[in-house]
Amino acid sequence: MPELKLLDPELAPAVLAFELANRGYFAAAVPDRGDEYFARFGERYDALLAEQADGVCAFYLLIAEDGSVLGRFNLYDLQGGTADLGYRVAEQVAGRGVATAAVRELCGLAVTRHALHTLRAATSHENAASRRVLLKAGFVLTGPAGPADLGGKSGSWYQLDLVRRG
Repeated sequence: MPELKLLDPELAPAVLAFELANRGYFAAAVPDRGDEYFARFGERYDALLAEQADGVCAFYLLIAEDGSVLGRFNLYDLQGGTADLGYRVAEQVAGRGVATAAVRELCGLAVTRHALHTLRAATSHENAASRRVLLKAGFVLTGPAGPADLGGKSGSWYQLDLVRRG
């Protein structure tokens, strides 16, 4: 059974393998990270670990039983009980409900581990799969997302209220 784990230094090789194996697949839906990303992967990975240690972000990996990475599920800009959600899953598990299940699990962790009450996520108009994941996980459409939000594409913002305030 796949498991969500926080990013840690030992998982760097598995994350790099995941990104390289799925680079073309991801580039069809989101802007490519570029050669520089892969050339400086170690530095970038260390920067993510530092952001996580500072409590600014929380980076989760969906790890298969064999230790390979099946997906990345990230909470960005944690502040005031809110965060932005971003995710990507390997082509080999796309369309099987893996992303939806992991996003739902992450929503629970957002409350219990990170004391969040609201998550936001943006997806491009072309990314129907991502939109489906958000809707199945309970997110609701809140408005337009511009090219600055989505790496040059237009789309929509979605939001999920994790904890109802009374």
